[in-house]
Amino acid sequence: MPGHLLTIEEYAALGGTGFGFTELMEGRVVSCPGSGRRHDLAVCLLAAALERQLPAGLAFVVANDLDLGLAPDDGPGSARRPDLLVLDRAAFERGDRLLHAKDVVLVAEVVAPGSKRTDYRVKRDEYADAGIPHYWIVDLAEPVSLVACRTGGAGYADAPAVSGTFSTDVPFPVRLELGALVP
Repeated sequence: MPGHLLTIEEYAALGGTGFGFTELMEGRVVSCPGSGRRHDLAVCLLAAALERQLPAGLAFVVANDLDLGLAPDDGPGSARRPDLLVLDRAAFERGDRLLHAKDVVLVAEVVAPGSKRTDYRVKRDEYADAGIPHYWIVDLAEPVSLVACRTGGAGYADAPAVSGTFSTDVPFPVRLELGALVP
């Protein structure tokens, strides 16, 4: 590892690791262990439910590096690996290793053991600062719930947590049976 804070370009050049994954937090590479089968299955089931309802101009990606664009190109960068992203199909088809926050319509995180504070607070603030208009937090604790955060003023405005059926028209019409995200 280099002995300095990394830019986004330097981080992208590192490639993957043989275990878990990494994220870049203000120039520092942070190792993240896998989140477990229950979490991974919930992400897959969420992706499948969304895929059937996405408008033609959008695409989804699971667990892909995302440049948050919070620093100048030569400054210490920040990159996350959200559980699921919905983005403009043209940006998806470019095939960049790092996706860019400016192309993202929605980020969804499924709360995993050890990530609750990060998902509800840290990532929520980072995604809002990056200009991502919609952020969903899916919590698998019974009853399974979803908090929909939307750009509103300075940061996000959060809707109350929903359990059972989540339905919205923004950023696109979608209906999710939250209980179906866990077997």
